[in-house]
Amino acid sequence: MSRPQVYVRRVDSVLEPQFIELWVANRVEAGSSPDATQRIAADGTLSNCLARPEVTAFLALVDGAAVGYLILSDTTSGVFVDAPCVAIDQLFVLGDWRRHGVARQLLGAAATHADRVGADQIASNVPSQVRDANRFFARLGFTPTVVRRVTTPTALHRKLAGAGEPRYSLESLEQVLHRRRTARGRAVRAVRQAAPGVRGA
Repeated sequence: MSRPQVYVRRVDSVLEPQFIELWVANRVEAGSSPDATQRIAADGTLSNCLARPEVTAFLALVDGAAVGYLILSDTTSGVFVDAPCVAIDQLFVLGDWRRHGVARQLLGAAATHADRVGADQIASNVPSQVRDANRFFARLGFTPTVVRRVTTPTALHRKLAGAGEPRYSLESLEQVLHRRRTARGRAVRAVRQAAPGVRGA
């Protein structure tokens, strides 16, 4: 059986409703609340994100029906990046259309876009616990370069503040011990001067 013909198109105002429908399906599949996801889809947040100059989205279509999408972030114009890069923020394919070449077609569009904007690299944000996705990208030549660690703002504030507990570096600890030894020595000398007939051990 031959594979269905997959067409990839850049998301514009005409394709945006189909993109939003797939985005909702992705979020719900990932465990988000359907009501909350629908509210985000309806309040214009996605439309505003798609309108950002650094964001590009592609939609995969089979017989006019949307079956997958890809979202890219373009950092080629950033002055604080080591190498111009296009990052794959999200890649999603409907369950019934997985293993039909849809993701490969979307990634082909990503590679073409990267060439067009002059990106030296294409990065992919893949959760470490999703083994299938990691194997998929590895087979396509994506190699791990960094370990991305995440935390919450609250947790970071707590850690930076030391959670109320004093934290000393080796140098500051030595300074504290030196001050204590000095103070102890002064106290001993003061006692000896006050009682000249007494000798310390």
